[in-house]
Amino acid sequence: MTDIAATDELFFTRAGLDRIRVQDLVDDALTGTDDGELFLEYRQSESVVFDDGQIKSAAFDTSQGFGLRAISGEVTGYSQASELSEDAIRRAGETVKTVCSGKGGTFAAPPGTNKNLYCDDNPLSLVDFETKVDLLADMDAYARGRDERVVQVSASLSGNWQAVGIIRQGGERAADIRPLVRLNVSVIVEKDGRMEAGSHGTGGRVTYEQYLEEDAWKAAVDEALRQALVNLESVPAPAGEMPVVLGPGWPGILLHEAIGHGLEGDFNRKKTSAFAGLLGERVAAPGVTVIDDGTIEDRRGSLTIDDEGTPSQRTVLIEDGILKGYMQDRMNARLMGVPCTGNGRRQSYAHAPIPRMTNTYMLAGDHDPEEILKSVDNGIYAVSFGGGQVDITSGKFVFTCTEAYRIENGKKAAPVKGATLIGNGPDVLTRVSMIGNDLELDPGVGTCGKDGQGVPVGVGQPTIKIDELTVGGTEV
Repeated sequence: MTDIAATDELFFTRAGLDRIRVQDLVDDALTGTDDGELFLEYRQSESVVFDDGQIKSAAFDTSQGFGLRAISGEVTGYSQASELSEDAIRRAGETVKTVCSGKGGTFAAPPGTNKNLYCDDNPLSLVDFETKVDLLADMDAYARGRDERVVQVSASLSGNWQAVGIIRQGGERAADIRPLVRLNVSVIVEKDGRMEAGSHGTGGRVTYEQYLEEDAWKAAVDEALRQALVNLESVPAPAGEMPVVLGPGWPGILLHEAIGHGLEGDFNRKKTSAFAGLLGERVAAPGVTVIDDGTIEDRRGSLTIDDEGTPSQRTVLIEDGILKGYMQDRMNARLMGVPCTGNGRRQSYAHAPIPRMTNTYMLAGDHDPEEILKSVDNGIYAVSFGGGQVDITSGKFVFTCTEAYRIENGKKAAPVKGATLIGNGPDVLTRVSMIGNDLELDPGVGTCGKDGQGVPVGVGQPTIKIDELTVGGTEV
């Protein structure tokens, strides 16, 4: 892979490491174990926040380090350090090789190639600081000029450039260089003493250039302002059991949280998921097909290789309502006797990899979105979500809507405020009765948390109708 040469410059030439001696240290530490790797990381990150006409904060950080992992059966030894030296790796090796040797399972190498899915340019160095500040100032001025009700604007730009190298016993190596940027804007409007907010973000594994284009950043501001103005006219949300229509794109975050986590390999191996033991069985309504795909070019959740060195894949999780598979890292795949799917991910060198989603979405159906709305006499149309909570074992979830509308007599009616959706992930899948033909992926803002680790992800779905769901509201 071409990135190996570039990462060798960072991890060996600049850091003063000898590749052959490092390989010897890895071989020694992993002798007699089932699996393991040395994970090397170099990262640069920055963020600039512009709030109410001035720079609120600006940060730049450079970090590097390694994590050495040894696995025997289900037991993991992990040692990490921010010091890239042979002595530090040697000390880490002495720690992790105390893991008891005990073979457990066999590893099945997945098919596929590690085709580069994004450029390896460093977005932080391609655009100067003044240009970034000017962009955020222009967004602030543009938002205020669009509507006299705008009372506060906050815009931010952030970027990451991460280089990783993976070294395994016997000389197996992999490397990746990953750019990641994000542009966010939030707007607060006021009318007759009432204040409401709207926000929008976009991003991906690209450089900053496309967000410097006037049409791109103006579209982001317009969307945040539109949402704020919609919320300014919102009425209290109804409560009770009713049909719910979920819009395309970002509402896929409900799919990610309520269903996606339950399809990760570790939860199913330990039988703590509501989907454990259900392979080959119907778990969703006919027509529901759910995919996890880390191979989509430039997407926020995409990976040329995962953090164990496995090429990313397109994994069918649910096909026409039938459970087909789980997302696997190397350890859980080995212990379950199935192929790895390239879903071993970690936040940084300080964390051991675990099964995580990449870009998770539902495929489109054949219904026109307007046809779906027309099928509902009285319900809720949820367009965007904020925070949510889910219990993996039971599948129960609660999500807060940041933009939603009443549906009355088959038409989108007044916007509502304070709506929450309450349900059970596996149960909700069986209540999907109509699937739109308008599949969209989110604009590139998702971050997923699990076991104290956050990683960038993507979500998506078409418009879908759920025949009955509990809506928590504020209407009296």
